[in-house]
Amino acid sequence: MNARIAKLTGLLIASMMALGACGGSSGGGLAASPPPPPPPPPVGGITRTGAAVAVGPVTAFGSVVVNGISYDTSAAAFTVDGQAATQGDLAVGDMVVVQGTIDDDNTNAVANTVEFDDNVEGPVSSVDTATSTLVVLGQTVKFGDAIFDDNCPADPNDLLTVAAVEVSGQVLGDGSIDATRIECKNVLGEMEVTGTVSMLGADTFMINNLVVNYTSFPAAIDNFPTPGVISEGDPVEVKGTSFVAGTNELIATRVEFKGARFQDNEGDHMEIEGFINGFMSETEFNIGTTPVTTIPGTTTYEGGTAADLGDNLKVEAEGEFDDLGVLNATHIEIKPATTVRLTAQVDSTSGGDSFVMLGITVNTVPGQTRFEDKTGVVGDSFNVGNIVANDYVEVRGQENPAGGGEILATIVERDDLDTEAIIQGFVEMDVNGASGTRPTIVVLGVSIMATDGVTIYRNDDETVITDPEEFWGRLSVGSLIKAKGTESSSTTVIAEEIEIQVE
Repeated sequence: MNARIAKLTGLLIASMMALGACGGSSGGGLAASPPPPPPPPPVGGITRTGAAVAVGPVTAFGSVVVNGISYDTSAAAFTVDGQAATQGDLAVGDMVVVQGTIDDDNTNAVANTVEFDDNVEGPVSSVDTATSTLVVLGQTVKFGDAIFDDNCPADPNDLLTVAAVEVSGQVLGDGSIDATRIECKNVLGEMEVTGTVSMLGADTFMINNLVVNYTSFPAAIDNFPTPGVISEGDPVEVKGTSFVAGTNELIATRVEFKGARFQDNEGDHMEIEGFINGFMSETEFNIGTTPVTTIPGTTTYEGGTAADLGDNLKVEAEGEFDDLGVLNATHIEIKPATTVRLTAQVDSTSGGDSFVMLGITVNTVPGQTRFEDKTGVVGDSFNVGNIVANDYVEVRGQENPAGGGEILATIVERDDLDTEAIIQGFVEMDVNGASGTRPTIVVLGVSIMATDGVTIYRNDDETVITDPEEFWGRLSVGSLIKAKGTESSSTTVIAEEIEIQVE
């Protein structure tokens, strides 16, 4: 513990930085169970202040909903990239830091400030659709769960032609960014990147694979504990207007220290969503760069147990800061994955928190499912109550309960009407049949019909598999596939192409 505490100065804001932030919309769903009462103060002592800090993606508007809590923003001050802004400048998927007050039972949440800073903004240098990753200013961005704004092209490969992208997301232990929102820019303006200083030299340092040159200009060196002095391991935000692609070098105009974010927040209630890194034990780890401790027998768990904890697991932690700036977690929620995807017209709605598409019941959770209305009909207030039969909707989530044939939605997007149906999930029955007698593939109870010579078969890198025997020989129960085609009945898709996926 002491080794970590020694690093706390200048570390905690990197949880905001390491958890990125970008754009917004949404609503709707099942009532989540309130967390249990907090335990007695842990060693070191916490006196509950009533103040609250939340770090996570925006999932809905009206007020601002973060980590399942709706914060009244009627008197809040908003900042975007350090500049005064309004709630209208945010979008669903933006990673924000909310500071305000909240009652002990998680009611009457009021935001005093809402802050957004992106993780990285600049040109895309490469795209890998097989792994759903791209690289921006030397930062690896995973976009499989991201919401793309309407300015972005439908084909991720075309991001190479966009002037710049702005990425908001959560940082993994290896420094890569799991994007929650990506916005596309028509003009390359000032570039930005946040991260941790490494390989510090007299003229340059590294942020992951980006070389930052801070002397050629020279850059303004702001807000460092020792004025003008950059140190190895410092969390920083770098800005610049010149990027040398050949050397992957950003000529910095400004380097700002982003540490010591929550050093005076003892006793404040904290809710933070992100990925575990620096895992030392079930009782000691980081989320982003926020140090977290748990209390065996006292900390409660949702969606799993303490034994499930480990690096790169997505979680939401709730608790209070102690006098050392460590979050003492009273509740840990293990967050759902988004392996399963459906895109089709809605069959029917329940009038509640669920709807049916491709014969599959899709369940949403208020304040946790992210909603986006790309039709522009409703806008930021869009939620499950606005969905009606025949709407064209994309759902990302996971089968829950396992084997239950229902989807727990993490993201719901409504788009302009189309007839293409897409289903991604795990094969539920043996499909290895002989040529000419191909069996029906079943995923989530949906029958996927394929015909050799008509259906296009693809590898996980989207290359075409020309030999049908090779494709069918690779499928078995549990294979993850994505099928695109037309819906011939509420539970049958005629596949135009089927792609093997990497889990």
